[in-house]
Amino acid sequence: MRITAALLTFLLATLIPAAAYADPGEMSVACIVNDKRVSELSGLVVTSSGYIAINDSNWDASAIRIFYLDKKCKLTKSVGYPTAARDPEDVALAKDGTLWVADIGDNYNAPVRRKTIAVWKLSPGAKSPVIYRLAYPDGPHDAETLLLAADGTPIIVTKELTGRSEIFVPTGPLVAKSADGVLLKRVGSVRLPDSQTPNFLDSIGRRLVTGGAVSPDGRHVVLRTYADAFEWDIVDGDIVKTLTDEEPRVTPLPDEQQGEAIAYAPDGSAFVTACDEPTGPTTLRRYVPAARPSPSPSPDAADPADPAASEQELAGDAGEPGNRLMFAVGITGLVLVALGIAGLALRRLKGQPRA
Repeated sequence: MRITAALLTFLLATLIPAAAYADPGEMSVACIVNDKRVSELSGLVVTSSGYIAINDSNWDASAIRIFYLDKKCKLTKSVGYPTAARDPEDVALAKDGTLWVADIGDNYNAPVRRKTIAVWKLSPGAKSPVIYRLAYPDGPHDAETLLLAADGTPIIVTKELTGRSEIFVPTGPLVAKSADGVLLKRVGSVRLPDSQTPNFLDSIGRRLVTGGAVSPDGRHVVLRTYADAFEWDIVDGDIVKTLTDEEPRVTPLPDEQQGEAIAYAPDGSAFVTACDEPTGPTTLRRYVPAARPSPSPSPDAADPADPAASEQELAGDAGEPGNRLMFAVGITGLVLVALGIAGLALRRLKGQPRA
């Protein structure tokens, strides 16, 4: 039995993939923001020329602004809001260059919860953003994530203590400077897989969604918590259905101090993150995402007459996690049968007289 257990352990360890929550991906420092005016970053966009960032609070309301940084994190300009922004938490850049700022934060312990939330639209060349208010159908929610669908529809993902985040979209066209706000509708929910990644809020921080982004090519979407980045391949262009129905890959972001912002590099090959740090400097970190699946080969890609191709065909999809498990179980069964036969033969030999 000891031999069997050892063999079983070896086979399972060799053939079954390791747990999803492995070591963090390759991380490097993109740049460090040393300007004291740029602090408490809650949202981030990466451009070909640098970064666009927003902060969510400041003792001086006029210091809550939209910041433009070069590739070395040096502040080049900032844009203010025409009226006080309450709690901007995320930012997204549309394909036409329009910048959308999600003023959607509403902390659970706030003395007064918000009746409306808002998105601010900063068109290319505009001097200040325009406000578009929104209202939840079921009362206040705290939220820190804005995603843009391919058609420009804003998608809001809430920040829920239960770990099941709700997904909302507007019921109709946005209306500039509306007092009551366009009604939102709930279109789905997302519950992230369990994680063990260390962070400053421990288990709570692993289930609170604090930011998100859609890749520039529209093929991937990522949500982050205080601990991890979860990435999906968008199915049929439908972000909501993907978040609701599909399983993500995980890239750990360990020990970030209140990490709230995440964005894609312009070529989609990396995540860039920022933390809501009240005092500088603020470090922008660059992570290599967890491995994405390779594109499926076309049916006629392999030559049937090629012996190597035939061997690969016989092997099937042994690399897939489910097939690896079946393969491991099958091999283990064969080993157990072989050991049983060997043991039976030995017992019979022991019972026979020696020659």
